[in-house]
Amino acid sequence: MKVLIIDDEKLLRWSIAQKLRAWGYTPLEARTGKEGLRLFRSMYPDLVLLDLRLPDEDGMELLKTFRSEDPDVPIVVITAYGSVDEAVQAMKLGADDFMTKPLDFTRLQVTLERLLENVRLKRKVRTLEAGPWTLDAVVTESPAMKVIVRDLRRIVTAMPSSVLITGESGTGKDLLARVLHYSSDRASGPFVVVDCTAIPETLIESELFGYERGAFTDAKTSKKGAFLLANGGTLVLDEIGEMRPSLQVKLLRVLEDRAFRPLGGTMDIAVNVCVIATTNRDLEEAVRRGEFRSDLYYRLNVVRIHIPPLRERKEDILPLAMAFVRQFNAQFRRHVQGFTEEAAQALLQHPWPGNARELRNVIERAMILYDVPLLDTAHLGLRPTAPPSLFRLPPEGIDLEKLEEQLILQALEMAQGNKTQAARLLGLSRDAFRYRLKTILERRGMSEDASFSMQDA
Repeated sequence: MKVLIIDDEKLLRWSIAQKLRAWGYTPLEARTGKEGLRLFRSMYPDLVLLDLRLPDEDGMELLKTFRSEDPDVPIVVITAYGSVDEAVQAMKLGADDFMTKPLDFTRLQVTLERLLENVRLKRKVRTLEAGPWTLDAVVTESPAMKVIVRDLRRIVTAMPSSVLITGESGTGKDLLARVLHYSSDRASGPFVVVDCTAIPETLIESELFGYERGAFTDAKTSKKGAFLLANGGTLVLDEIGEMRPSLQVKLLRVLEDRAFRPLGGTMDIAVNVCVIATTNRDLEEAVRRGEFRSDLYYRLNVVRIHIPPLRERKEDILPLAMAFVRQFNAQFRRHVQGFTEEAAQALLQHPWPGNARELRNVIERAMILYDVPLLDTAHLGLRPTAPPSLFRLPPEGIDLEKLEEQLILQALEMAQGNKTQAARLLGLSRDAFRYRLKTILERRGMSEDASFSMQDA
């Protein structure tokens, strides 16, 4: 942990720094209040030792500034011998403790241990308040998910610096990220989530890396970014596939160097963060299209976890549904015991395009409206299952023009160049087929006579 020493006495600073190193802390030294404020805003110490008598700043005013910018950081003020009134005033302004010169290093060590232990306890409380995010709490009966849980047990024993979680929207990527964090040795550290799609492009860089006061027109105070807020814990970059290329470069540097520089900053800040990236896109295809950097993809893909869609693991549908019933029984004070046979079959037959999120919403809506022993199909409100689609749009999308062109060409090939027969294969009139074919030929700069031979172009 980092301890900032702000004192104009060089020998005292040196003595304290030596003791801090011996006790296992990292000292940061500042001779003036101005320098101390700069280090406070750029290095974000875990504790501050502040001399109230400085050559350039009023220590009390500096204490007020520290407290307004970070209400949680412990601050120990140092006063001259006999300045009890000054110490009392400092405590009223938010100091956590005070010490008088000459320093009693034994008492200083005990004070630091006590205050920093409080910091650790606060982090532990955050962990306990986060809920039962453990591997044992993962609800699954499907072989595919059981393999994932088995792999996760191995991963959390030696948490990597980066993890990539892929899967369709609603499969539970964010929940799996929480399980990873709270099952690892980072559980007592912070858990920070940044939704890359919810933050405007102009703001996401400052959200990730923070900024110094004066970095831009409205930056009247400094701000911690997500990387610093997640220091010692886990940072989740949700839907990272939507991140713009210019920011991908900076993210790659942080992942490789384990350090970053805030906007307007002059110093790099080292961080210890596990980055969990989630996406519903096919990043390999995005790399091929030039929409995602290959070097960042390989850096994130140290450990990859793919969550199958719910329709491919039907064994999980009823166990998940019952887990949601128990959750909403407690939340809404209901007494639902389960589902009728017809309702259970309806749940199993539904395709669940929205995956577990859709299933949760269906159960929640039913239990808000009804308090019955068994939920029936009428309570669930599931629409009749539509016939299976001949084509399913991939998550990353398609190029419709290229798809149409390929279908036209394949139809021509199957019809051996007969446009009437090709049109019939595609369910088009001959005129509609010829119009689409003409459009393709114009794009290629070819004549209609070459329409069949262009298969090989």
